[in-house]
Amino acid sequence: MSASREHAEQLFARLTAGDRAALGRALTLVESTLPGDQDAVAHLLDACLSHDVSAVRIAITGLPGAGKSTLIDRIGMQWIAEGHRVAVLAIDPSSTRTGGSILGDKTRMERLSTASEAFVRPSPTSGMLGGIAGSTREAMLVCAAAGYDVVMIETVGIGQSETAVADLVECVLMVSLAGGGDGLQGIKRGILEVADIVAVNKADGENLKPAEASARELREALHLLRPDDDVPVMPVSATTGYGLDELFASLICRVRSMPIQAWSTRGDAFMGAVRRALDAAMAPHGSLHETLTAFRDEAESGHMGPWEAALAFIRSLRT
Repeated sequence: MSASREHAEQLFARLTAGDRAALGRALTLVESTLPGDQDAVAHLLDACLSHDVSAVRIAITGLPGAGKSTLIDRIGMQWIAEGHRVAVLAIDPSSTRTGGSILGDKTRMERLSTASEAFVRPSPTSGMLGGIAGSTREAMLVCAAAGYDVVMIETVGIGQSETAVADLVECVLMVSLAGGGDGLQGIKRGILEVADIVAVNKADGENLKPAEASARELREALHLLRPDDDVPVMPVSATTGYGLDELFASLICRVRSMPIQAWSTRGDAFMGAVRRALDAAMAPHGSLHETLTAFRDEAESGHMGPWEAALAFIRSLRT
């Protein structure tokens, strides 16, 4: 048995036995793009995919400052009160200069971060678009294999391109704020096209009436955008608890009405593995997306012909 396979099997055995430290190490391994780690990653993910995993997957999205982390803290504790184990993957915006990430969300999940039935993990995007990290699908699979039957993703909140997460979950909860212009602007961003539930947060004190007005505007916008869908829109307050029972009931209704999707077909898993391998191959030169964008810009600007740029990109994968 190879050393990488043995390491992966030992890690898998520990995380499925409930070892939280092993889960943390497994997620670190899955996030790695180092060529030397990829065999172990492959063995670990194959073991997880073959394991009997089942989990509800929920994405919480919205602009920064909307109170997503505090809301997740409240919702997560409600799931725990219902007898579930909750994992939270808080996707952090990576620094464009250093590649580091802003790991502040965990401090705003005061109860979840200390609950024995919960696991909170900040993960950097490392430049990945769509509001998620490059290894989010795989990280969710690992969490489910570790016995967490509710997996919540807090996305970056970048707005315009934050729709890729919808392909990974059964429910997308969009968190908005009163007066944020999210009614019409949300249609332009596209996030309202994939939202299953909308919560207008911080509906307390003097902000209650503006929040209720904003909820009405969002309902109208959603009716125009998606006339055949009945998307719940409600004012809530993660601070006072206002509207949270109704929000949680809507979440329960949504996930129970949706068949739990397979984590991925083996073909999907293969394509994900190919993307990971390409990202790892491109690591010395920057991310795959950055390299593709650079060559596309060269083609669009006329500095290189389209076919010349494509050939140069393919050759860059071999160096």
